[in-house]
Amino acid sequence: MSGPVVSGGPVLIGVGVGPGDPDLVTVKAVRVLRTADVVMVPIKEGEEGRAERVVRAHLSEGSGGREGSGGPEGSGGRVRRLVFALTEEARRDAAWDAAGAATAEAFVNGARTVAFATIGDPNVYSTFTYLAETVRGLVPGLRVETVPGITAMQALAATSGTVLVEGRESLALMPLTAGVEPLRHALDTHDTVVAYKGGRMLPEVLAAVGDAGRLADAVYGAALGLPGEEVRPAAGLDPSAAGPYLSSLLVTRRRTGRGGRL
Repeated sequence: MSGPVVSGGPVLIGVGVGPGDPDLVTVKAVRVLRTADVVMVPIKEGEEGRAERVVRAHLSEGSGGREGSGGPEGSGGRVRRLVFALTEEARRDAAWDAAGAATAEAFVNGARTVAFATIGDPNVYSTFTYLAETVRGLVPGLRVETVPGITAMQALAATSGTVLVEGRESLALMPLTAGVEPLRHALDTHDTVVAYKGGRMLPEVLAAVGDAGRLADAVYGAALGLPGEEVRPAAGLDPSAAGPYLSSLLVTRRRTGRGGRL
């Protein structure tokens, strides 16, 4: 299999690896991961992350790829960890700076293509956005490319048998880190609403969906693609319990028949 086409300068490629199931990775993503000189994976405070687990599933011995030693962050293997922080602004900025410097160093040490594996899609709420912006300022002539990945929204829709939109229906996608009020507005104005990163404030989210009269048609998902995957009607959740940070909620409008929204 041929690798990424490189014409001269350094190339940083954001590779979407889906929500967590190694089977939900595109052929192009696997090709780029297997042929890039260095593969960076995001982690949180020294733990193996979802993206890393997916990458290693496709770079294991016998998979056709060039497996690196991996190891702890900062190691010289082909698969290298970058620590990202989701807490206060100062720690977040310091993590972005350190990740950018480590990626730039890979190019200085001879890498022509560096792939960054991110869960979901690199252009949808991804840490790749911040990494690319940082590395552009450190590596002259850098070319940035992306390989699209399956999002949590798509994976949850498939697993739950939910049709996201049809006909003239509109869709709103938002992170609950912005608070519940934007969600309330979206529920009033859009046919389908998808909420990300709302597990910690799940009681408030369920209350907002219930107030809009749309809880019966909402689906909740967490740990998508992982052994502990949870997909269930949102109406059956404990209204007082929080969920994991990376959880998703799909809220659709009830459809009356085929072609009813055309």
